[in-house]
Amino acid sequence: MDEHEQGQLMEADELQTLLREVADEASALLATVADRMAPGERDGQYNLDLVVDGPVVQKLQAAGLGVLSEEAGELDLDWPLVAVIDPVDGSTNASLHLPWYAFSVCVVDADGPRQSLVRNLATGEQYEAIRGGGATHNGSAMSPVEPVALDTSVVAVNDVPPPGGPWAQFRSLGASALDMCAVARGGFAAYVDFAVEAHGVWDYLGALLVCREVGLEMVDVYGRDLVVLDHTARRTPVLARPAHLDELVMLRLEQDGGYAEELE
Repeated sequence: MDEHEQGQLMEADELQTLLREVADEASALLATVADRMAPGERDGQYNLDLVVDGPVVQKLQAAGLGVLSEEAGELDLDWPLVAVIDPVDGSTNASLHLPWYAFSVCVVDADGPRQSLVRNLATGEQYEAIRGGGATHNGSAMSPVEPVALDTSVVAVNDVPPPGGPWAQFRSLGASALDMCAVARGGFAAYVDFAVEAHGVWDYLGALLVCREVGLEMVDVYGRDLVVLDHTARRTPVLARPAHLDELVMLRLEQDGGYAEELE
């Protein structure tokens, strides 16, 4: 049996065990990095990203999964199961020893996101999801999100939001997978990306499945598919309860400086 056929035959429990083992390895590898400020091989990359990425990619490939990684790029994307990974989401936070950075992985099949895991590598806090099977937070089942009033809530953002937004407060914490999962557990009310084309699919896909399983909606502000196996693709995600989604998308579009016309 070929490796990719082996991956295709994995049951949900077996695959989720693999994702946990890979997250364990990511945590152990990061702990070996003495100089977290050391640069990587390209702008914006740290050596710690590469230290974690290489062995994790090898483990996933050995189990029969194709890989799309922020650091390694595209590997065997024609295999039935593809793991989309960010070895250290929020690597700048990790370099500064700020405890908000994560390992994020989402396994995609022909029907889209199948299973995912997001683990805070500083604290061990963990989110998992299985398509149609719900989501968990630290091993406990997550309930559907409850309605909130946006004008009394805190939202998570990427980049700088406009003044006078429809929320009470905002936070920009620098690790999108964790920011989004915090929306799923009822911390933040929403997540809005105010940067221009800043997110690769690895930044949000692990969190996307968690959020879907608790009743949240995530869209690209320009209406493009979020589930795209393309290392060069960039998206501008907005995540919210259905009641708030249109308002936040319109707010974000008002800030784009005509970028929407450039995409047409």
